[in-house]
Amino acid sequence: MKKLLGLLLLMPLLFACSQQDSEVMTIAAVPIHEHDRCHMCGMMIKKYPGPKGQVHLKGLQVTPKFCSTRDMFNFALQSENQRQVTDLFVHDMAKTDWESPEDSAFIDAKTAWYVYGASKKAVMGPAVASFGTKEGAVKFAQELGGIVLSYDQIDTQLLAGE
Repeated sequence: MKKLLGLLLLMPLLFACSQQDSEVMTIAAVPIHEHDRCHMCGMMIKKYPGPKGQVHLKGLQVTPKFCSTRDMFNFALQSENQRQVTDLFVHDMAKTDWESPEDSAFIDAKTAWYVYGASKKAVMGPAVASFGTKEGAVKFAQELGGIVLSYDQIDTQLLAGE
């Protein structure tokens, strides 16, 4: 009886020791390949200058990629897509070349800073230039014009030019 009682008292400890810490799954940006096409417009992504974007969606193995941050936002801000978006990535343009952004420069789009309305153009019109720091965005805006915005300040009205 003492052995049974002793085992019962040890059971919670055994379970506590066997429980593994819940692992946090980190999502990372995926490479953009030479022949990848923009999810919004179908254009060849690497053929054009400026920052690119990508969106990770709940339950999907395929990652929609975009030839511009503008197209990425236009997709991600659609009401039918907003609830499905888990992660977004954009290029930190302070760390990569405008003409040919590198995959290694992808950063979390939600923590990035943006410059809208600069004289520097990207695919099909005004760029929504992305930066890893506010200082990088301010420097870009001082040199090329435009306004500095946080992720939460970008909406469909801004992108439509209203």
